[in-house]
Amino acid sequence: MGDYHFVYKDVEGSSTQWDDIQRKLGNLPPKPPAFKPDPFTPAQDEPKNKNWIDHKTQEELEDLEDDFDNDQFYQEHRRQKLAEMKQGVKIAKFGSIIPISRSNFVHEVSQASSDVWVVVVLYKDGYPECSVLMQCVKELATTYPATKFVQIVSTDCIPNHPDCYLPTVFVYNNGAVKASYVGLHKFGRRCTPEGVAVVLCQSDPVLNDGQSGGEGSREAVLEGVSKRFIEEVVTLHDNDDDADGSASD
Repeated sequence: MGDYHFVYKDVEGSSTQWDDIQRKLGNLPPKPPAFKPDPFTPAQDEPKNKNWIDHKTQEELEDLEDDFDNDQFYQEHRRQKLAEMKQGVKIAKFGSIIPISRSNFVHEVSQASSDVWVVVVLYKDGYPECSVLMQCVKELATTYPATKFVQIVSTDCIPNHPDCYLPTVFVYNNGAVKASYVGLHKFGRRCTPEGVAVVLCQSDPVLNDGQSGGEGSREAVLEGVSKRFIEEVVTLHDNDDDADGSASD
């Protein structure tokens, strides 16, 4: 049979009488102090104020719903902050025409978020009609940043696309074509940003400024067109009066 050795360990920090005698004689090092945990100090709550709420994430604000049950001011500010966060996520911001190619057409257009309207302009450099429409679309992209405007060379989008069809505009929503316009004449005799806006919004709330809903943006488009028309009429009338006055002199 093998030898068995047992090692006895007492409670940590305790010592035998023999150890105490040896320490007095200097034969053992001093006894280490017994472990003593730091006194418990309750964590200080971070002061809850308006600035404290503003620095919380959306998830943190949702978890804090029960914390402000007895404080109407903070509860209301929490709700308002959450609404702003959710609205900011919901409304995409573009603000310019995005150049795309056939390789990313599906990602940029067909797979765009279902609440985003996408206006696709097929064009070619060197065609005056394309330049005229593109100037109008650039202005609309700035005015309605929640609507996505993209441009793609016609034959890159559709091989052998006839140049006589330029410019061509497709309107997409939720992965489907909702409207198409072939040629500059579709936007009136005088192609203006307001005229293009009215055509795009004929049946659907395509244009969105990111501040009002679809119906509101359509009303804003019509109001803008009316205002522009009145300004042009007044300017034309003033010019006619000036011309008549000069002739009489």
